[in-house]
Amino acid sequence: MSEASSSSSARSNEPPRNFDARIVAWNEVNAAADCLAEAFADDDVAMYFVNTKDTERWSKERKWDLHVQLMRCIVSAHYLKGLALTIGPDHDAVALWMPPGKNMDDWLTMLLSGMTFLNFKLPKENRCRFDKEFLPLLHRTKQEVLGSHDANSWYLVYIGTKPKARGKGYARKLIEYVTKQVRDLKREADDQGRLCYLESSNDINPVIYSKMGFEMVKKIELTRGPAPVEMDIMVRNPIQRNASHQTLASGQHDHALKGAQKQQLTPNS
Repeated sequence: MSEASSSSSARSNEPPRNFDARIVAWNEVNAAADCLAEAFADDDVAMYFVNTKDTERWSKERKWDLHVQLMRCIVSAHYLKGLALTIGPDHDAVALWMPPGKNMDDWLTMLLSGMTFLNFKLPKENRCRFDKEFLPLLHRTKQEVLGSHDANSWYLVYIGTKPKARGKGYARKLIEYVTKQVRDLKREADDQGRLCYLESSNDINPVIYSKMGFEMVKKIELTRGPAPVEMDIMVRNPIQRNASHQTLASGQHDHALKGAQKQQLTPNS
């Protein structure tokens, strides 16, 4: 018998304990990655690294395995150097944050996460799309948009919810864990006057993120495939109690908004 069914009616109306966001443990990395793989199963950007001319003859199972392996490497890297969060009774939603001043580009993190090994296994076109187009474009765009605030901002690298768990407010919890919830761990972007940055690859998501304070500042495209794949760049200004921080962040954000434009990376051969 569950705890809720054996307690009072008032207690049964309380949200379950697993409704709170929590940090992913090492033994949960694969489960968290599997959640993201499911959440991004039909995502154009996620599939951009899977469906290429070099994998045309691959079976669906082999392509899915590559998709899952990529997610597992990425989650592992964020476990090691970033902040990997999950929520729900069955790892129903996952967010991967990179804290200010951190990145997962160092050789040790790449090695321990499995990314180095996986990179050697990728077909040539898949590797070119990921290493020569995607990563440089994201890195350059983030620097251009955030400017001097780049190193001091929170970066929401991935956030996804399993289809069966959508509509429960999980994404908001995973975002608010960083923006305002955990004062005791000093991760509050608002109190610290820090910007939050993300890329969105789904047309519906910008509306959702805007309700959490994010604003569209730019669009970018991946162009090595048969058709351009577009991503929206969004930035969240901190809700400040400290006016000096707010003025600094807002000034940079206004500059990004005024300079909003499409940016393309010329495909490399």
